[in-house]
Amino acid sequence: MPRSLAAFALSCLAAGPALAAPGGINVDAQPLADALNQLAAETGFVIIANAPDLSARQAPRIAGAGDVEEALTLLLEGSGLRYKSRTKGVWVIEADAPATARSAPLTTKPVAPLRLPPLQDSLRIFDPVVVTGSRTLPLFSESMAPIEVLPGQEIMAPASDDVIDILAHLVPSFTAQRLPLSDGNVYVRPSRLRNLAPDHTLVLINGKRRHKSALLGPEGAQAPDLAQIPAGAIQRIEILKDGASAQYGADAIAGIINIITRDEAGIDIFTQHSQYQDGDGEQYRLGIAWGAEMHRARWRITGEYSHAAPTSRARQREDALAWQQEHPEVALRNPVQRWGQPEREDIRSLMNFAYVRDNGGEIYAQGSYNQGAGLSDFNWRHPETASLYGPTDAFEDFSLADVYPNGFTPQFGQDYRDGALLSGYRNAGDRLDFDISAGFGRNRIDYFLFDTINASMGPESPTAFNTGSLQQTEYTVNADLRQSLAWSLPLSLAYGTEYRREIYTIRAGDPASYAIGAGAVDGLTSGSNGFPGYTPLQAGDFDQESHAVYADFESNLTPRLKLGMAARYEDYSGFGEAITGKVSARYALGNGAALRATVSTGFRPPTPGQIFGERTSQGVSALTLDVFTQGRFSPTGPVAAILNARPDVSIAPLRPEMSENLSAGIIFSPADKLFLSLDAYQIEIDDRFTLSDIYALTPVERARLTALGVPGGESITEVTFFQNDFRTRTQGLDLMAQFSHSVSNGEVSIKASYTYNTIKVLNGSLQDNPVRLRRFEEFLPAHSAQTTASFDHGPWRLEGRVRLSGAWSDYADDENLSLQRFGAKAFADIAISYALTDQWRLRIGAENLFNTYPDEAGLQKSKGLIYSRNAPYDTDGGLLYVRLSWADGKQP
Repeated sequence: MPRSLAAFALSCLAAGPALAAPGGINVDAQPLADALNQLAAETGFVIIANAPDLSARQAPRIAGAGDVEEALTLLLEGSGLRYKSRTKGVWVIEADAPATARSAPLTTKPVAPLRLPPLQDSLRIFDPVVVTGSRTLPLFSESMAPIEVLPGQEIMAPASDDVIDILAHLVPSFTAQRLPLSDGNVYVRPSRLRNLAPDHTLVLINGKRRHKSALLGPEGAQAPDLAQIPAGAIQRIEILKDGASAQYGADAIAGIINIITRDEAGIDIFTQHSQYQDGDGEQYRLGIAWGAEMHRARWRITGEYSHAAPTSRARQREDALAWQQEHPEVALRNPVQRWGQPEREDIRSLMNFAYVRDNGGEIYAQGSYNQGAGLSDFNWRHPETASLYGPTDAFEDFSLADVYPNGFTPQFGQDYRDGALLSGYRNAGDRLDFDISAGFGRNRIDYFLFDTINASMGPESPTAFNTGSLQQTEYTVNADLRQSLAWSLPLSLAYGTEYRREIYTIRAGDPASYAIGAGAVDGLTSGSNGFPGYTPLQAGDFDQESHAVYADFESNLTPRLKLGMAARYEDYSGFGEAITGKVSARYALGNGAALRATVSTGFRPPTPGQIFGERTSQGVSALTLDVFTQGRFSPTGPVAAILNARPDVSIAPLRPEMSENLSAGIIFSPADKLFLSLDAYQIEIDDRFTLSDIYALTPVERARLTALGVPGGESITEVTFFQNDFRTRTQGLDLMAQFSHSVSNGEVSIKASYTYNTIKVLNGSLQDNPVRLRRFEEFLPAHSAQTTASFDHGPWRLEGRVRLSGAWSDYADDENLSLQRFGAKAFADIAISYALTDQWRLRIGAENLFNTYPDEAGLQKSKGLIYSRNAPYDTDGGLLYVRLSWADGKQP
């Protein structure tokens, strides 16, 4: 994105004002921008200014200035500029008369784009520059929409290596689920902002769109996998909690998560060991980062490795207990299936590069490459399951009991590769800033199974299968421009264009993974049991293109009133055109208080994966404990045509979702180091799509599926489709408070956040099913909160956090006829760290210190489940960890 606001900060804030050197402050005669850089470096203050305001000006030499105010007075004398302090340690340079200042003679040497200052610990509650939501780079307190900023130190505080878990720990309006035994969702986990769908939040890396995962999650959401970003590579995360489709494009209905990566020089290394209080889930992490500057180039490379053992929060299944009692000579595993996190191994890396040319322009690149694997249990298959062990005349002298005499637990795994590369050129000129970039991203997931069988093939079946792969590929090209116009009012205008192409690829599995063997005529299930492979009929490449143009302007209409407007036109192949818009305003009340409000529209078209992706899976009924096969199929495919032959069924092609967003709030900073904000919002989404009602198939329809070659078609009992089905209204409040105070030669910092969120279904088929309707509306907590407090004293740092998750509901029985209400839970975290030397730091901590668990679940209790797989938080209990880190500079 264009950047005209240059942030000059070459060192971090100290707890109090920096003191002048014994000889006073001395700055050489040079261009004003360079002089302010030098002053920031000497004093430790953050100095912010508009690049066009500085580009035509020279600064005199000053010698012996007593403090920063005296130095600024001397540097700005006669320049038409003035300085003021936004908050302690931050100075802002601005024009006395903006229109006059912009008419000054222009320098022939453009000012190079300058990097934003890292948000160090002492800046956590101050007033950082934000790059999300506005193309004029305002201060945090001057944003027209609610933004939450998470500095790198807060991001590295939790023990998890997964950015999804980190955000769920730190941001109450962000929720994540574990979803054990949920096929690919156990590896690519869904996460939600403001309790909307995962793909209602746009993810950016340094302001550039991140590619999606190949997996379609619950209810069909296809979103980027935040777990692919190494936490140690992050400088800060900016979360825009407001609709921004008109500014950034489709998907930004709930808001934006913009990850700003580190680019400073130096070497950092850390190692960590963690384990749950129940004794499992042991994890080892290792991270290393190297950044350097040479001549005009700078780069930083970060790599992390993680290996996590599985967890299990399960009891022995009821049918396994009965089998064990009947066969005491058998050594049956207890439990026969694990409900918990999978075993995982991950390697993640991220790279930044920049080169500044003679004219001040910058060539830049960013890339990432990740790979890993995971392994998880499926449901145990009882040795008397009729669809597996039943009699057949198709095979002579063969019985599955000879292969798996005590039943079997299929092992389901994935191998993944994820990579992205983006490069571009940007320049901050006298009147025009531009940024041109092109990027590529790909996520590929290969699925495999072992310790299973294709029962219909009998003795010819292997016990291990490659079941196929999913792949998401995206290409983007952007041109973004911004300029300041010398009209009667100061006006910042941004405009640009974007081209995107995404390709969704399904690759077929081994033939044995979808084969329908001779035993199928006697009721033996076909396909690799647990996860039948993708067939050639389902395989293929499916693509979609889009073109967009946008315009965005902001202006200070009066000294108190700031107004912003944005409009975006998008044209999607297959869905046609859409125009979205946004209007934002901020009014300063004085004494550190301001009102802000936005109104916007949004647009999110279905992806090729959501239109054409299909999946067949097998499970075990919690009532009969028999294996069943179900499928989710394309609403435009042949299976939908079979169902549409019914007179009362209409499976329609997918349409784009449309949204309307309203927000209004107040921000208040009554004192130094104290900041408060309260924002209310409403989001309505029309043509929202989800899984359709479940359709039970007739024998005739199953025969037609078999004729199509659908894996397990002869045994599929239920099918579903993605459909545009209903309109929802989400309403809520976000409250945030930040405070810091010096105590006993140390610094106490407190941050508290609270979120209230409700969702109502306004129309659609859900209203015909009261239980399903209530479950949808109560599936996630309406109340969430967290409070974090830290105390810094010399080399010591003590941190504590309390997280509150409100009550929520889930199905209570396998037939979805009733609901279970789960009560609110509070979790306490604590950590202490000590700087052993200037380079070494030791951190010891506990998350969920009191080993708190949710209420036990009734659903699938017969299969050994203790806690709901859909819980909006980790259900593995307390976690203990120790981390040792080294940096070639002083530890923060």
